[in-house]
Amino acid sequence: MSHQTSYDAMAERLRHAYTGGPVPPLRDGLLPTDGDGAYEVQAINTRYWVAQGRKIVGRKIGLTAKAVQAQLGVDQPDFGVLFDDMLIASGGLLSPATSLQPKVEAEVALVLAYGLDKADATAQDEAAAVLHVLPAIEIVDSRIADWKITFADTVADNGSSAFFVLGDQPKPLDGLDLWTCGMALEVNGAVASLGAGVACLGHPLNAAAWLARTLSLRGEPLKAGDILMTGALGPMVAIQPGDHIKASIGGLGSVAFSYGDAA
Repeated sequence: MSHQTSYDAMAERLRHAYTGGPVPPLRDGLLPTDGDGAYEVQAINTRYWVAQGRKIVGRKIGLTAKAVQAQLGVDQPDFGVLFDDMLIASGGLLSPATSLQPKVEAEVALVLAYGLDKADATAQDEAAAVLHVLPAIEIVDSRIADWKITFADTVADNGSSAFFVLGDQPKPLDGLDLWTCGMALEVNGAVASLGAGVACLGHPLNAAAWLARTLSLRGEPLKAGDILMTGALGPMVAIQPGDHIKASIGGLGSVAFSYGDAA
């Protein structure tokens, strides 16, 4: 494809959208399924943000549901980068001024005790590297107007990431059933999304192993201490200022935050 718009220009456009408002889909520089180009745009912004002082603390995995993959015309998940300033304490507050068109989803988060650099990593390899497991909420957002995204749009836009909330009661992986574990996501006390571990690429460890393989092949292997957001256990839900969001996952407990300004 002849790029009408350079990767650098698209990366800058996305950076400006965080404060300037959503932008049209990146059709002038990326074909809808151009993963290589999209990850290059993502990498440009990652390098920019690291140079500005942000610290990488892990990765998020997206598109772990087969239905969503089919919707975007791809057969694999995607990933984005988690930075330290994206983390919200459980029970914390997120100001609406920090997002554009946010949605929430409940996930299983893994924290690694060991790095993993294997191009053929399995779910068992990933399990051996896990320090502990936490319930989590991801606040996803898109710098693309009206969420009219293709695979390339969401990858370039750091996996449509925004913020994440981790529970404060870590659990050892041993003894947990992350396959059949049920999930309930509540907004203002009403159940808004239901799911289970199996919805996440068949098992959250499958998603994490995919990430380990993918990053190893890219020369950016997982490191000790990395936080992995393994993907949604159920449908994502749009939120509005004033909402209180709580996610409960079987065996892991609950995690919550409020979307609004301090009184």
